[in-house]
Amino acid sequence: MNKPPPRELQVIRRTYITPHMLRISLGGAGLAGFPINQESAYIKLLFPQADERPLMRTYTIRQQRDNEIDVDFVLHDTDGPASGWAKTAQVGDMIQIGGPGLKKLINLEADWFLLAGDMTALPAISVNLALLPTDAVGYAVIEVLNEADIQPLIHPENVELHWVINPEADPEGRPLVEKIAQLPWLAGEPAVWIACEFNSMRALRRHFKQAHTLPKSHFYTSSYWKIGCNEGEHKLVKQEDEQHESAINS
Repeated sequence: MNKPPPRELQVIRRTYITPHMLRISLGGAGLAGFPINQESAYIKLLFPQADERPLMRTYTIRQQRDNEIDVDFVLHDTDGPASGWAKTAQVGDMIQIGGPGLKKLINLEADWFLLAGDMTALPAISVNLALLPTDAVGYAVIEVLNEADIQPLIHPENVELHWVINPEADPEGRPLVEKIAQLPWLAGEPAVWIACEFNSMRALRRHFKQAHTLPKSHFYTSSYWKIGCNEGEHKLVKQEDEQHESAINS
């Protein structure tokens, strides 16, 4: 099946959610026919290069309205193509996007829930938290760069939010796993959803596999980026890791 052509969307609004998270609202005529209910699905932002294929960067749809989608960008001292574009984008600017791709949601058929991730996963975690039943119990553990990056999230009353402050990504991926290891393990079958930096994801995956037995249907892990790698390099590392895991589990 051929992929649909990219859409050209217009910057409608720019809003700083926290010091290190900038929300760009996209809309315009190019959004006509965009599928509904795509919050937490991914899109590809396309950045033209002279005489080459466009650079693609993957981002999550944070919110969707009839004629707009919101995309949240994590801002660092060193800009990549996407965050650099977001910092300078003005209302009326245009950008091409591909997608949407698949949504990866937590399994709701569970006794309790645990979500974990860094700021790149905050949009997807936010959507997942809002989808949980009102009587849900569990934890969301979120790593942010600064205390000022803590943001209010819609979540069930008995799902505890734990914020881990870490201004610089750890190559060993320790902050999230160390916090999660301290939390009481609740009764019943959990659904676990993890998305973060590659090394952090592997540390968390290793922790859960060593400490608990979880069915694949209730255990989702993904890396959204890797320290020192661009998106293309991270994609290759991620593919190798998935192949290795598949061989181990086969």
